[in-house]
Amino acid sequence: MHDTGLFGCVHPLLALLTMADPREIPQLTNELIDMSREYLLQETLEPAKRLGRHAGMGLGGAMALALGAFFLVLGLYNGLKMWLPSGAWWVVLAKFLTALVAAGGAGLVAWRLQERDDY
Repeated sequence: MHDTGLFGCVHPLLALLTMADPREIPQLTNELIDMSREYLLQETLEPAKRLGRHAGMGLGGAMALALGAFFLVLGLYNGLKMWLPSGAWWVVLAKFLTALVAAGGAGLVAWRLQERDDY
């Protein structure tokens, strides 16, 4: 005697292989479309929205830091102009020192952002 299992079939997996009634096909098609739509929303659109939110925050933070660095360099230039004696060559020296400090800061940032393999 064979164990008939689920729905009187010899093997339980054979019960899952039965064909649908032709009257159920429109309902099954609608369920498939609904499931596909939910899956698309869940697996593609929602993560894309989260990614866009994080990218926007990162871009806003980068712009704020760049604006702060610009005003810091501008303040350094005006401070050097004020502290150095007046004259055309002293203004050139203030511009040169400001450019030197700005380039050093950019180099420091670029050096720290390089990818390292030690961790």
